Amino acid sequence: MMSGPPDIPLQEAQHEGEAACSRSRRASQRIDGLAARLLRRHGGPGHGVDDNGRRPAALREFIAATPDEPHDAADAFARLRWGGLFLFASPSKNEVADVARASANAGFALEAGPTFAHRRIAGLPVPFLEPRTHYLLARKVLLLPPGQTTERFTYDVQLVHYPQASSGLIVRKQVPTREEVIERLRKKFPDVAADVINRRARKFTEKVFPTFLTREGAILKMLEKRLPEPYSRRIPHVIEMEKDTRGLVCRLWMNWLRNAGASMTQLEFCRQSADLLRVIHDEGRVIHLDLRLDNFVITEDGVGFVDFGSAVRDDENVYQNPLLGSLFAELMRTSQIQRMLSQMTLSGHVTSEIIRRSQQKVDKAIDFFYLAVQFNSPHANPELVDLIDYDPQSPQAKAILRLTAEILRPADPARPVFRSAADILQGIERLQHHFKPQP
Repeated sequence: MMSGPPDIPLQEAQHEGEAACSRSRRASQRIDGLAARLLRRHGGPGHGVDDNGRRPAALREFIAATPDEPHDAADAFARLRWGGLFLFASPSKNEVADVARASANAGFALEAGPTFAHRRIAGLPVPFLEPRTHYLLARKVLLLPPGQTTERFTYDVQLVHYPQASSGLIVRKQVPTREEVIERLRKKFPDVAADVINRRARKFTEKVFPTFLTREGAILKMLEKRLPEPYSRRIPHVIEMEKDTRGLVCRLWMNWLRNAGASMTQLEFCRQSADLLRVIHDEGRVIHLDLRLDNFVITEDGVGFVDFGSAVRDDENVYQNPLLGSLFAELMRTSQIQRMLSQMTLSGHVTSEIIRRSQQKVDKAIDFFYLAVQFNSPHANPELVDLIDYDPQSPQAKAILRLTAEILRPADPARPVFRSAADILQGIERLQHHFKPQP
């Protein structure tokens, strides 16, 4: 007959349990102290995160993990906002090295490590009291994981170090390689012949991308001069441009508009967005043409817009240039915004004549049409979830929805009340006055 495990006295078991808890607490304290030091050194979260960096239903600024916690680099990438930090610490040097390699292949850049730290007393390391804690600190520098594509052909966009910047980081936007474009085209059009794919990729990398990147740099420089403070701080500023032998921009460096502002109400988000668009239209005299929600940011200076690659001057006739004319003609037929406008017009959800007339055209109405639509789904961009207080059942959200209906489907479609971003701003300010707490 087999004998069972020897009895362990209750007091001894309690002592073992207390010792294990004590070791766990000490390890946790070491990780917390290490995280605090690294965040101070490398630029930590701009606003509140809890002990684990958790933001319910939102992306995080910071994730810390040990071997006993989920620490897959691809999973950390999906849970972090752009520029967020991932700390992994372990007693095992090899385990940290493995995670470092995985992070480098998952859209991260190493900020620190792999290296090790000792326990500190009075701010000084005490190597003989505790075993080493090996760790790495990685930053999410890509917008998409390596190898992943979207419906749109995107540039190669990455955060890079720039000591003169306040955050130490800036945005580098560059023309992708022909090989990268070929790979994207093959995934999107698997049945198209290889020679056709190659010709399209050459057109994108030699003509389309450099043309739009050159235009973006010029538009941003123009807006920097034309927009008054504080509005000029809410769009990117060009830091440097690299041109090819034809004089077209192949690489553009801009300041990073980091999502790190204070949380705001949905109404305030709408007001600031409409106000910025008003200034861009009326004082900058520029039409953005791509105000999708993922081109919105909320910084310490308020709501901002990014990605001016499709933007035009309001007095510009892009169709005078054969290349630009063909590119914008295709853009006006196929862009997400134009497709939505066409569908909503056919379904009767858009009846305003000033908006209907902007179909497949370069027009300011395209901007304020899509802005009005975005008002009602601010959390569709996960980067903004914890920065906008939004409850679709709240009186404010319902009032904004009614305002959107008035913009898109006015009582008199031929003479709509809302004909510009300035008109929309006035409508939002009336709502703010209505919901303002009475003394």
